[in-house]
Amino acid sequence: MTLHDVALQQPLFRVESLTKRYGHRIGCADVNFELWPGEVLGIVGESGSGKSTLLGCLAGHLRVEEGRIFYQGRDTLLMPEPERRVLSRTEWAFVHQNPRDGLRMGVSAGGNVGERLMAIGARNYGDIRETATDWLGRVEIASERIDDRPRQFSGGMQQRLQIARNLVTSPRLVFMDEPTGGLDVSVQARLLDLLRGLVRDMGLSVIIVTHDLAVARLLADRLMVMKDGRVIEQGLTDQVLDDPQAAYTQLLVSSVLQV
Repeated sequence: MTLHDVALQQPLFRVESLTKRYGHRIGCADVNFELWPGEVLGIVGESGSGKSTLLGCLAGHLRVEEGRIFYQGRDTLLMPEPERRVLSRTEWAFVHQNPRDGLRMGVSAGGNVGERLMAIGARNYGDIRETATDWLGRVEIASERIDDRPRQFSGGMQQRLQIARNLVTSPRLVFMDEPTGGLDVSVQARLLDLLRGLVRDMGLSVIIVTHDLAVARLLADRLMVMKDGRVIEQGLTDQVLDDPQAAYTQLLVSSVLQV
């Protein structure tokens, strides 16, 4: 058995008893799950269910009061801060709902992609520009737009640029917070097709937060359903959506079907 085979038998990411409080209010409580290499985990629930708080804790954007978060067997909460920053620039990536939160709006499209390459040590301008051009093409942005600023792009193009910026360094784990939120339906469909292809082709592990069950069904292998900061049901995506067990999940699914 090779080291690669051994690695595939271990979860890439593991969470134990994760809890986040805001004073007396619970953001998320006693969350436990494992994420395997190449797997997409969807976190769904209504607004205020705790799903975005959980994602912020997992990605290191929010301080965690209790619990443990393991990445490749190491507890990320015990890592020195400089090491965690390197991790977030290399093996992890975060796609924001609002692409303006994940882009440098005063920097060109090519510069946005190139910055992440420079953060991992790339220095040859020609190579950086060539890689940025290639990635713009992969997210369906014309190469002649490489010197345009993000503010000159539509919302859908900004989101695709943010995806290119994040994936150019081939991260192993990507956090996505409502990546299709706020986009027109036709733009959403195009972006979802793009994301699904990139996830498959790159073998990415993804944790995606969404309120849209159609997005979850299309992208996620497994689902966690949250309510009031707690996970009330989890399982294979089709199983959870087609045969929900928890009363809240049944209500969530039926409300979508009735729209």
